Amino acid sequence: MAATQVVRSEWTKIRSVASTVWTLSLAVVVTIALGMLISALSRSEFDSMSTREQLSFDPTFISFAGMSLGQLAMIVFGVLVVSNEYSTGMIRASLAAVPKRGTFLFSKLAVATALALVVSMATSFAAFFLGQAMLGEHKASIGDDGVLRAVIGGGLYMTLIALFSMGVAAMLRSPMLSLGILMPFFFLISNILGNVDATKKVGRFLPDQAGSKIMQVVTPVDDDTPYGPWGGLGIMVLWVAAALIGGYLLLKRRDAQ
Repeated sequence: MAATQVVRSEWTKIRSVASTVWTLSLAVVVTIALGMLISALSRSEFDSMSTREQLSFDPTFISFAGMSLGQLAMIVFGVLVVSNEYSTGMIRASLAAVPKRGTFLFSKLAVATALALVVSMATSFAAFFLGQAMLGEHKASIGDDGVLRAVIGGGLYMTLIALFSMGVAAMLRSPMLSLGILMPFFFLISNILGNVDATKKVGRFLPDQAGSKIMQVVTPVDDDTPYGPWGGLGIMVLWVAAALIGGYLLLKRRDAQ
């Protein structure tokens, strides 16, 4: 089967599965709605903040507060895109139709990543503009230094979260096992490691903590992170590459089941 036919087939699969459409929709709604709520609360509490907190106030980053939950929906999307065929048993038919496993996997990844990128970029820009509307006089402008980079970075961050999840799902195959590892990792373990003094220096090199640096415009006064916005995104890209390479190697070596 030609590569273009494989890509078209993968697009049909993703589009026809209701769960993937719902998870993307949930990512959009949660990210924007929570970002607007946190922005509105931040506006009302700004005058009561300490001078230190006001100096570290980052209106752009505040508008992305919803991504902490929105990324969980992107994780589910990434896992389902890859592992649905394993849970339904359709993987045997898919690999019989596309014997070249590299072509099969990377066609699936290309379609899912393109879809995730479009949705993530739209979500990031919407979260920014609506969040700034909630912040009133404390808002940032898209033309301010570092703001456009942060907004584009927000879209890249969500896309990379989905892509990382696809790589993990390709390695583990089981949707339940993949979600059982990824959800606690991003929602609990990463936060704990990043907020405990003894493990903070390790936690900052985890994919979500490193990648989220791209969305910051104002550096907190006590921040001693040894990398900048693009350096953090680069660390996240390395995590994603490792997951995808692992998924490809395991898919290539084992039987379809």
